[in-house]
Amino acid sequence: MHKNTTEINRAMLLGDVVRVSFFVRNGSLQMGEECYFFLMSSMRKMRMKIPLNFTLEFFEECILKIASEQQLLHGIISLFVYRKDFDGPISEAPVDLLHEIQSITDPFSMKEGYTMDVIKEISIGTNLLSNIQVPSPENIYAKVYAKENELNDVILLNSNRRVARSIYGNLLLLQDGVIKVVPQSEGAYISPLMENMLTYFLRTLHVKHEQIEMSAFETQKAQEILVVSDSHGITAVSSIRNKEFASESFRQWVGKWQSSFV
Repeated sequence: MHKNTTEINRAMLLGDVVRVSFFVRNGSLQMGEECYFFLMSSMRKMRMKIPLNFTLEFFEECILKIASEQQLLHGIISLFVYRKDFDGPISEAPVDLLHEIQSITDPFSMKEGYTMDVIKEISIGTNLLSNIQVPSPENIYAKVYAKENELNDVILLNSNRRVARSIYGNLLLLQDGVIKVVPQSEGAYISPLMENMLTYFLRTLHVKHEQIEMSAFETQKAQEILVVSDSHGITAVSSIRNKEFASESFRQWVGKWQSSFV
């Protein structure tokens, strides 16, 4: 795999790239199959040609090789698949890989102290490309806005002025013992990390949940809020505007889910 930005080609020039995160814990690849199938789905949505050697075993070997070479015990390895320059039909263009390594204490631990607000100047789409990790000018604008306003993240709305996601991930709201999540039809990311965690909450801890369309005001009624990001991990929101949030229930549930991994 390459990490030389001079080889990005269409990724750098046109944003012709998809991103998927893989998770390393205790030197082992976790959730590899879920992340692999998300990568394949993302490539198909971008009409990329999938090489025959892009098998689950190939990516498992790649991730473990990177982790070994970098002596990475815990972390998130993001893979970027981009189309190379090609004279023929763009859908037949060969692809190549880049990677980015983020060493963190534990990709499945819950951080706290996240400050957020709602950004209303821009909105994001709700089509099939809104759900995958592709370059987004809305994200860039929102990151600048968050930095200028001393925030960790912002809540992005869709064209119907309803909550879609944050810059980095999806929102999970806990209200009266029920976890509320935004459906992908509203612009939420597809997230192997969130799907794995939420499935554990529902099947093992028997927590109730709802998929709902929600206004920004809905966040003010929650007792606890999580941002689940495949690229940055799991973070409890401490405040949105003047509203402060607890984190006791999510801390307990995430801890149990975290303990279920090797």
